[in-house]
Amino acid sequence: MHADTLVLDVDGVLVDVAGSYRRAIVESVERVYGEAIAQPAIQQFKDAGGFNNDWELTDAVALYVLAGREGFPLSIETFTSRIDASGGGLAAARSVVDDELDPAPRERVLDAWDRDRLRDVFQQLYLGANLYRELEGGSPELHTRGYIHDEPVLLDPETREALTERFEIGVLTGRPAAEADIALERVGLDVPEEHRFTMDDWEAGKPDPTALVTLAERLDGEVIAFAGDTLDDVRTAQNAADADPDRTYHGIGVLTGGLSGESGREKFERAGASAVVESVNDLPELLECVEEPPAN
Repeated sequence: MHADTLVLDVDGVLVDVAGSYRRAIVESVERVYGEAIAQPAIQQFKDAGGFNNDWELTDAVALYVLAGREGFPLSIETFTSRIDASGGGLAAARSVVDDELDPAPRERVLDAWDRDRLRDVFQQLYLGANLYRELEGGSPELHTRGYIHDEPVLLDPETREALTERFEIGVLTGRPAAEADIALERVGLDVPEEHRFTMDDWEAGKPDPTALVTLAERLDGEVIAFAGDTLDDVRTAQNAADADPDRTYHGIGVLTGGLSGESGREKFERAGASAVVESVNDLPELLECVEEPPAN
């Protein structure tokens, strides 16, 4: 596959977040509402689309738990399938709950649904007490080390050097900017701010193509490969191709996030991925530089 520009997701591509973000989702709901779902079920929400923001994914899980107390009849599999069919994301999750519950139980669910509290507990668990004070400016109730310190690096130094030597590099992530900085420093990837898009830079989130198209413009790319670990990453590349037909966009699925093994490969392929790789370290072998046209 030929490309002149490579854009990388962070979570599940550069660092493993199974023991950090995904753990924080499950445990935030458990701490606030006393109930938990199995961590592997988080991937079903991710596959439904529209959950690039893990705070909103946490909200959706909490909504499911609260609705269950009021007789909500759907399994997580059916719930997330309905979210997918309704367009993905938190608004779709809310719509599914609205459709299934009568007015009185629906109001009880919404009264108990405290999104601000969920976000605050999430950040305390994820960041730990010291970073929470520094980045959130608050006094933590939970005196924890922080799950952010439990993110194994997935990008080998040799791969990093090969990719940065051969391609213009951008980063497109759903992380807040400060948390993206921490991850990029950990993996040793020096990407200028103008070549990054984080949660703080655009409200829509993936699979909206605006950020990817903007990065392609800033990096002066003609053939862009975008490597991510979710179906929304592939959809982002497809949407960018529709929005920006003068460039070529390839969505590459990486099997070190929630999608893994043969089933993950099949999901990426059904979603239209241009290629699927076992890890980010397979990208140098997959990608070839676009050759410069001969001089006239």
